[in-house]
Amino acid sequence: MTKRIYISGASGSGVSTLGAALAAKLQVPHVDVDDYYWFPTDPPFVHSRPPAERVNLLSNRLAEGPWIVSSAMDGWGDEIIQRAELVVFIETPTAVRIERLKARELRSYGDRVLPGGDMHANHQAFVAWAQSYEAGTEGGRSRPRHERWLSQLDVPCIRVNGELPTADLLKQVLVEMKD
Repeated sequence: MTKRIYISGASGSGVSTLGAALAAKLQVPHVDVDDYYWFPTDPPFVHSRPPAERVNLLSNRLAEGPWIVSSAMDGWGDEIIQRAELVVFIETPTAVRIERLKARELRSYGDRVLPGGDMHANHQAFVAWAQSYEAGTEGGRSRPRHERWLSQLDVPCIRVNGELPTADLLKQVLVEMKD
């Protein structure tokens, strides 16, 4: 049975949600890459760690045991991705992702992301960046970049529909793991 799974997709596609659910079901550690990508700051997600530092921190955390890793590492975390036994790529329509992102940001930061809040400008920029995913007009994660990465991947990969309930996605991944 597969012991190491890497889950990726656009921001708001359900990557972290599926990662946490799968890790809980399998009783293995779940690591969200954002916890290693960004330095802890207030407001959050302002200063990123250098790629070598991220890889070193993740390598130390993951060691040799089973794990579920979620978020985007293509372009800097290939050393970690190659240790995965299965890649799950979540595809979710932009409108659904943006609705989820706005709700998550409001739930996490409250009035800080609303007009007049100290995180409003960052929130607006984040949403604009997330909306550009399909066209790939902004830096970082994008559909064109992900498709290039997926086409060169040496690890088995499945694609799942992020509009489905987490329980359904979990079933799909578990079935794939048994094959």
